[in-house]
Amino acid sequence: MQKMGFTLCSSSELSYPSLESLKNAKANPVASKSFTRAGGYIKKHYFLSSYSDARKLVISSHLVPGHLEGSFMGKKRQMEPRKKLEFVRTLLIDNYDSYTYNIYQELSVINGVPPVVVRNDELTWKDIYRLLYEDGAFDNIVISPGPGSPTCPADIGVCRQLLLECWDIPILGVCLGHQALGYAHDAQIIHASEPIHGRLSEIEHNGCNLFANIPSGRNSRFKVVRYHSLVIDAESLPKDLIPIAWTASDDTLSFLETQKFDAIPDAYESERQKANFDSFSAKNGSYWGHVNGTKSRKVVMGIRHATWPHYGVQFHPESVATTYGRQIFKNFREITKDYWLQTSSSFSSDRNIHYTASMQVPHATGLFGAVHRQSVKKADFRVNGEACSSGQFMRGANQRNLGFFDMVNILPPSLGAKFLRLKWRKFGHLASEVGGARNIFTELFGKNKAENTFWLDSSSTEKGRARFSFMGGKGGDLWKQLTFRLSEESDTAGERGGHLLIEDNKGFTCSKILEEGFFEYLNKELLSLYHEEKDYEGLPFDFYGGFIGYIGYNLKVECGAASNAHKSTTPDACFFFADNLVVIDHHTNDVYVLSLQEGNTTKTQWLDDTEKKLVSLKGSATRQLHERISKPVANSPREAGFLSEKSQKQYVSDVEKCLEYIKDGESYELCLTTQFRKFIGEVDPLRLYLHLREKNPAPYASWLNFSKENLCICSSSPERFLRLDRNGILEAKPIKGTIARGTTPEKDERLKLQLQYS
Repeated sequence: MQKMGFTLCSSSELSYPSLESLKNAKANPVASKSFTRAGGYIKKHYFLSSYSDARKLVISSHLVPGHLEGSFMGKKRQMEPRKKLEFVRTLLIDNYDSYTYNIYQELSVINGVPPVVVRNDELTWKDIYRLLYEDGAFDNIVISPGPGSPTCPADIGVCRQLLLECWDIPILGVCLGHQALGYAHDAQIIHASEPIHGRLSEIEHNGCNLFANIPSGRNSRFKVVRYHSLVIDAESLPKDLIPIAWTASDDTLSFLETQKFDAIPDAYESERQKANFDSFSAKNGSYWGHVNGTKSRKVVMGIRHATWPHYGVQFHPESVATTYGRQIFKNFREITKDYWLQTSSSFSSDRNIHYTASMQVPHATGLFGAVHRQSVKKADFRVNGEACSSGQFMRGANQRNLGFFDMVNILPPSLGAKFLRLKWRKFGHLASEVGGARNIFTELFGKNKAENTFWLDSSSTEKGRARFSFMGGKGGDLWKQLTFRLSEESDTAGERGGHLLIEDNKGFTCSKILEEGFFEYLNKELLSLYHEEKDYEGLPFDFYGGFIGYIGYNLKVECGAASNAHKSTTPDACFFFADNLVVIDHHTNDVYVLSLQEGNTTKTQWLDDTEKKLVSLKGSATRQLHERISKPVANSPREAGFLSEKSQKQYVSDVEKCLEYIKDGESYELCLTTQFRKFIGEVDPLRLYLHLREKNPAPYASWLNFSKENLCICSSSPERFLRLDRNGILEAKPIKGTIARGTTPEKDERLKLQLQYS
């Protein structure tokens, strides 16, 4: 081992310093922040207080197992004998990375309690010091991946100071966090021989505790996902840092190349493989070694501090394609537990569980009607009219599938709740008999340029990606249109107010200033709706009426974005409240008509009228309209071609800039676009949409016509972004797969199948 220039030791050989000198540390109260997550964005509450004050918030129980309820009592335990932690509290430092909440999810499951997420510039070192050493709020720290370089202070914020000062707290750095660990101890950060983004590598390791029960070496099936352009220069590693993992070869594989349609096991049952190193040296960020007589270049994939409980991995254990990634987080949990068991300090016994939980826990809320931001007291909540304590609330939330709640029976009637009843009728196999969805829409809603209408259109149902179409227009007594525009001040951080215009079914309008923002308003609207569950029994779909519309990009300022660079010329959000709608089941050809009404009304006029139109509708009745709308839009004689906004020279220059950003670690993926414009003259929007759906049918197409805003949306998308079902399961299903073309039609077909079955 002396040839390799480092020595190995097990955790039992490490001597951890005592924390006795820190346990009596005092700090004066300072202005600080606590964070609660509501509706998908972070709200910051400023107050003047000591961190030791009892601040109580509801914990999102979809991530807190029921058996932990008793752990949040905040009892002092100095007199108890030391024992292994029952669960581990993690401070997760977010370096503004898209992978941070993948780590959050893994740690929530593994540790038994969700971590607290703090961005690298949200708290000062003084604040964090108090949390760690005076309040004893955390057992370990995880530093997330992120763009940029650890050599740039703005890219890693407080991370470098954490790595230098917290020598007595277990820390795990991932990707940028791994590089920060190296840089904090004077290792050099250099460009990799090539950027590696979204590729997999086989990993070898030295068998230390971070890789316990994980195989090692080539053909061991320990493959990890790598996203990085920078690496730690192996030659520059100081004696305090020990390399513990490296790539098994200089090859990388795509995810598809590793699959071959076989399942990857989650557990390792065979003996750990260890390479036989004859010689080992470092050069240009890689190890050059003779492994079993063959020369191979190996990039450092993991390091640890020789005497501190600090670890780093260059790859992404939280990625779905990394094998044994969860095992790595489990091993870090055990390292943390063992560390505090061995440490002769009251720091580990006086664990302020209640305070840790109160800092920041993302809630399952948003537009879906969960309870949030309330104090934990006895009988704080009323669910279905019954008072319940916080513990009962958490148990009930678990039973309600990941903590989601129905949007009904939560707010008391005094807050303007509405009791809605649903009436509906079904017409079996009618859709095909009347010419399909197109004929139904044009006959029922296509008159008068289809003003104030919507159509969530599954014009393609290939491979079962979509099944239902929903359509409707200006309807009954409950119909209204919401039009929201951000105020000028909302273009800056922390501001989310704006102007809301509400139009009812009779054309009367009123306006409101929304200081808390549009999402907050929409959430309250949904929470105010009650329904009778039996009204919906027998319906095969999950949408029975409600808000249909769009949310503009500029509303990102309500989700934590710092600012809007551009002002939209269209409203920042527009929604109909649809109380009357027609639904088509494309699997069965059944047609449903639905009507939402307030209270126990007996009115059925709209249902009766719609039924008559459907029954009398024939394919020939709309043939003339079909032919008129299907006629393609003629090109303008003055402008036949498209004009690009950028010249070829400028576009090539932009590509080169993107490649530099990727090389420097500023991003791992950049989507460079430019716009082309063409003058086409006057266009009938509905004619354009029907032509679009004919030429490019899509499972998630849509038509929205907000007539008063002179705004029509024609959309043709093969991709469903999010779906929330009646059981509270939220599903994301993006389409992001691409693969290089083959050299022959046969290879093309094989690659196509690989992608299709990935």
